[in-house]
Parts: sequence; structure tokens; C-alpha cells
Amino acid sequence: MERPLTQRIRPQADPMNLAEYEDTGGYEAARKAVQTMAPQDVQRLVTDSTLRGRGGAGFATGLKWSFVPMGLDAPRPKYLVANADEMEPGTFKDRLLLEGDPHQMVESMVVSAYAIQAEVGYIFLRSEYKRAARLLHKAIAEARSHGYLGRNLFGSDFSFDLHLHTSAGRYICGEETALLNSLEGKRAIPRSKPPYPQTAGLWGKPTVVQNVETLYNVPHIVRHGVEWYRGLGHGHEGGTKLYGVSGNVKRPGTWELPMGTTMRTILEEYAGGMCEGFSFRGLLPGGASTAFVTEEHLDLPMDFESLPRAGSRMGTGTMIVLDDRTCPVGFVRNLEHFFAQESCGWCTPCWEGLSWTERILEGLEEGRGRPEDLDLLTMHTRLIGPGRTFCALAPGAMDPLQSALKHFRADFERHIHERRCPWREQGATIGARR
Repeated sequence: MERPLTQRIRPQADPMNLAEYEDTGGYEAARKAVQTMAPQDVQRLVTDSTLRGRGGAGFATGLKWSFVPMGLDAPRPKYLVANADEMEPGTFKDRLLLEGDPHQMVESMVVSAYAIQAEVGYIFLRSEYKRAARLLHKAIAEARSHGYLGRNLFGSDFSFDLHLHTSAGRYICGEETALLNSLEGKRAIPRSKPPYPQTAGLWGKPTVVQNVETLYNVPHIVRHGVEWYRGLGHGHEGGTKLYGVSGNVKRPGTWELPMGTTMRTILEEYAGGMCEGFSFRGLLPGGASTAFVTEEHLDLPMDFESLPRAGSRMGTGTMIVLDDRTCPVGFVRNLEHFFAQESCGWCTPCWEGLSWTERILEGLEEGRGRPEDLDLLTMHTRLIGPGRTFCALAPGAMDPLQSALKHFRADFERHIHERRCPWREQGATIGARR
């Protein structure tokens, strides 16, 4: 099985320096793209590869790039921003890449910037990723000193430089327009769209914001071609994917596997199944802002097309597992607490609705629940759902709640009827342990 994204990562060791990276074929894709391909050819390759954004939304990468103005009349400068503000609960895949192979981040930015003819790049990094920041600073300095960043790359007229920017530390900075506001030194709130960043982004100039894992795919597509890349996946969607599992499983972690690997394979073969004494009840397939799936869905492929059939999304591809010794109401309350805290406060349904939702769940947990509370929670899943807020934060927060009410409604009702949290008195885990 080929693992192009993680092939250079050495467990328990420092990442490759520039010389080691070059010895394994590093920067060959950048050289090939800049010296032998037109920018539109790189865009076409990425489009044909079927690469879709790995940050959660799954938007087609080549299509996204196609909206960037090209040619001599295009506004300048153009920007490429790597969204490395990885704050989705349960998600740690980009950290693995950044700490394990920082030069691949730099090369990915060079190739992708060439495709859209961007002159300036930023890596917008989560503030807590201190080790990644140190390693990226070193990799950028090495690349710049060897002519892989700066003016006239590989003897061409293409120039590109790259900068590391540490996030202000808010979840909303993962939303691309809030990220751009933060990068400009403004309050991190979402922007009205249209215009979209591809035409009016950072400082009003054309900008592409792309997830870290998405970018890591690009040099391999350029180096090995579309047919090779599409052959890596199990289904229609090509390439590999970093899948993760957290919760009470035997081997929590992250693995690079063919796109379309089933949830059951990831959970049972790679994560080792449930810990002794714990039984599976459900999982969030793509981080905290996706809907629960249950046992009947585990044989579905983990890809963008299959998960909607179970009423969920692949999201980031990093599963959070719910077991039978964890209270589902407490589990969801923990998530809603996070989302309520991280609301940027820009639109009323989000900042008011999320905190109200959390208070209702808190009442259920503390024995103050009323039968009508379930109707109130259901109402919130509609009122804060898609199309009713400024960005996707609040609708994402409603996905675990609405699916928990669907799959675990008897547990919510038991809290009300018994006027207590049954799991607390059993001494069981409240919320995810890992």
C-alpha cells in the first residue's frame, strides 16, 4: 500500500532536513511544474485527479483554483494561504504532517502557488502547535537559502515567498474568511460572500485558502500523474486520506489509507476495536461537527459521496467514538460547550442559540430536565441549521445534537424521567476520554 503523504515521516525522530528531503525526490515536483508545465496544466492535473478539500467541506480543489483570475490583467499580488489552524475537536492529522515532514509543506505551497500564479504565501498555524512552528521556520529558512523560495525559482520568471503566521487561537479562524480577517489584523469574523476569496480575498486580492492535507497531495499528483493518483483510492475519489480514531479504542491514532476505506476497517483493524469492557454505540466520522453514525453504517466507505447516505459527512475523516459507558447527553453537552465558547458572536442565532442549547443540556445532566426540553433542542437544530447563520460553525454544532436526538433519544428521555444522569451514578465516563 502506497502512503505518499506520510512516506518520509520517521516515528520518534526529527523530520528530514533539506538534503535528506531532496535525496528522496523532494522538490522534484516543484522543479517539474515550474520548468516544464504551464500553470493551467497544473490546474488541469489537479482537477482530473478528483482531489477534494481535506479540511471538511470536500470542495473540488481544481474547481476552486479555476475561479482565480489568470493572465497579465489579473489583480496583483495573488495569495495562497495554508489553513493549518487545526482546532476541530478530535482532529490531529495536519499536525502529524507538519511535524513529520515540514519540507513537504513548503514544496506543496510552491507547486500550488505556481498553479494560480500567487506571489506570496502564508501558513496560518494553530497557536498551540509550537513544535510545528519551530520546524516550519527551519524548513522555510532552508528552502529560501537554497533558492526554492524567493525570486526566479528554478531559473524561471516565477517568484514566490512564504511566511509563517501564528493564529490568534480561536476556532473561528478555521473559517476561511475569518482567517483572512485575522491575517489582516482584524477581528476574526466571517465575511459576506460573494465576493469569494478567489477573486477578493486577502487585502482585496485573489486568494486561495487550502487545508494542509489537501496541499500535501499536490506535489505527488504533479510528479506521478493522474492515473497513478486515482488508482490509490478504492472508489471514484482518488488518492489517500489521513483517517483518525479517538475514544475508548485499543489503538487510537492516525493512519494514511486509501480513500474509501470503510469505517469498520479503520475502527477494527487499525484502531484495534473497542477497549475491553466497552461496547460500541456510535461515532462522529469527521470530527466534532459531523453527525453520529451507528453500527449499521460501519461498512460504508469513508469518502465524500458515501457518508451522506448515512445522514452524515466525512468532514476531516477523524472519528470520535461513543461507547456504552459514556453518557451520550454528556458527550454532546461537552461538544456544545466547546462550540458555544468558540462562537465569534457575529450573528445572533449562533452566539445566543449555542449557549441556550448548552444550558438545556446542562439541565438534563443535572436532573432539571423537562419533557418539553427535547422539543426545544429539536427546534434549535432547525433554527441554527444550514442557511440561518453567517457561517458553518453553528450548523456544524447542530449535527451531533440532531443525530444524538435521533439515535439516542431514549437516553435523553431517561435523564428526564429519572431526574438524573444515570451514567454519573454508575461512575462511568462523562464525555470522551481520549
